[in-house]
Amino acid sequence: MTRASGDRGSRVGILGGAFNPPHLGHLWLAQEAHARLGLDRVLLVPVGEPPHRTLDSDPGATERLAMTRLAVEDDHRFEASALEVDRPGISYTVDTLRALRESAPADDLTLILGADQALRLREWREPENVLRLARVAVAERGGVGRADVVAALEGIEGAGSVVAFEMPRIDVSSTLVRERVAAGLPIRYFVPGGVAERIAAERLYAAPTPAAAQ
Repeated sequence: MTRASGDRGSRVGILGGAFNPPHLGHLWLAQEAHARLGLDRVLLVPVGEPPHRTLDSDPGATERLAMTRLAVEDDHRFEASALEVDRPGISYTVDTLRALRESAPADDLTLILGADQALRLREWREPENVLRLARVAVAERGGVGRADVVAALEGIEGAGSVVAFEMPRIDVSSTLVRERVAAGLPIRYFVPGGVAERIAAERLYAAPTPAAAQ
């Protein structure tokens, strides 16, 4: 939908990640950012081709996007974005922010990062432009907060504009979910119901049968 000239843009949060699979911790993070930062909506953006690593037990970008859509389908605050999955080549955050800025110049963009991600931001492609294109908001956890991130980004223009918000600790990870599936353990209450159903229906992350392993 095209906005009329002069309309205020939306306050949009961007939460990127592998979402391999998406779990309740991702939704907690999106929810806290939405509430504490005054966002209108949060985009969950599954990475297409990650720049620095190979994803473990990756069912493919299309499948991870499908699970992410299921994870947010009942919550109007959140939306799954196919931007990185549909874009060929390696997925860089700065390219995603540029695309969002070009498609909706009036929007106010906030990049949502965990503290561990934010500490490595200077290693990303064009960190100065990341900070220019979006406000960076850091979820404080594990004893790492805004001051640590700003110190780690010393010398990068815009580092002082980083903001922080509190994030309740939840000990669930995509790795844990994959391990439980491979071990035949239930994942209910670790992932949204639709995600659990798709993992079971498509036999994602399941340990190979003896016949398949031969």
